[in-house]
Amino acid sequence: MRDGAAQAAQRSDYLARVAALAPLLARSAPAIERDRRLPAALLDALHDAQLFRMLLPKPLGGGEIDPLTFVQVIEAVAKIDASTAWCLCQNSVCAMVAAFLPEEAAREIYGRDPRAVLAWGPGPGARAVVVPGGYRASGTFAFASGGRHANWLGAYCAIVEPDGTPRLAANGTPLGRTLIFPASQVGMTDIWDVIGLRGTASDGYTLNDLFVPEAFTVQRDDLAERRYPKPLYTMPTNSFYACGFACVALGLARSLLDSFVALTQEKTPRGYKSKLRENAATQTEVAEAEARLRSARMYVLGTLAEVWAEVERTDRMSMEQRMAIRLAASHANHEAVAVGDIAYHAAGATAIFTSNAFERRFRDLHTVAQQLQGRRQHFETVGRFLLGLEPDSAAFI
Repeated sequence: MRDGAAQAAQRSDYLARVAALAPLLARSAPAIERDRRLPAALLDALHDAQLFRMLLPKPLGGGEIDPLTFVQVIEAVAKIDASTAWCLCQNSVCAMVAAFLPEEAAREIYGRDPRAVLAWGPGPGARAVVVPGGYRASGTFAFASGGRHANWLGAYCAIVEPDGTPRLAANGTPLGRTLIFPASQVGMTDIWDVIGLRGTASDGYTLNDLFVPEAFTVQRDDLAERRYPKPLYTMPTNSFYACGFACVALGLARSLLDSFVALTQEKTPRGYKSKLRENAATQTEVAEAEARLRSARMYVLGTLAEVWAEVERTDRMSMEQRMAIRLAASHANHEAVAVGDIAYHAAGATAIFTSNAFERRFRDLHTVAQQLQGRRQHFETVGRFLLGLEPDSAAFI
């Protein structure tokens, strides 16, 4: 389906769902910040709007929406609350794994419970030993955004043979799989006491020789294991994380800039005779910031539109296309931070009060920038590729 009438209607529908939730999202912000969780009433509303199922295959009750609709929904939520947007992005992308699981396992996870949510986080050094019928996994995982409201968790583990040797691919590289299990089988560890994105509850969990059946394991993004052959699931999860989290940053920057523009209408700085909007430096700063923000946004959306049109046509995605998304997303992250900083500093002392719109969004935006998706090293990786060199690290492209 090309970006025509049907896709536009779908986008309008999902953005209308966000608009309907906007008052509740805004009212929930203090509780999200204080309790470091998404409150129950908000979770109920997000489930009713099926926003955790945006990227889930349709046969499982999912929306299976196109990438352009997805990132614009994430952006719209981020303008109101970044923690909610971050969780929706993370948990929605996790749901894409259902297209790679055996049908029975996918239905066990998503088909029986309309409120099913899957979350996971990295676990360096985690391993899963091959045993009859599946694996026994051990390791400690962190940064599991949305883990507190998830009823399933995932764990990417290196696969180890019964004799302790690593399982290797044909080219000699170690093999790993993502193991999925009920969240009730492990306890969460409270580690997410941070300055921004406080409500994502990106906590940790530990597996100690946990048995996971083979049917509930998958090699993510491996098209050889794709069981629901739709173009959406050709795109790797890292590409969705890249552009989705970039749109969290863009949404935050938009809110900060809009709040500053509103402030200029009423604030007369101490020692001045006219309002901020009458100041020539303010006028220039606002125009330049607006240009930077719009340019970064259109770069992400334009790149994603080009890639998606080709993926729909060919059911393939090249490394060049993945690099294009990574470059646009990395650029958007850094431009969003720059625009947010301009708005925050130009607001003066007004910005430091928690009663105003600036302070929490400033912290959230800089927390987004500190995450993996905000790394400046992504520019080096893409630059090496553009110059015909082997990227030092293309693991997150």
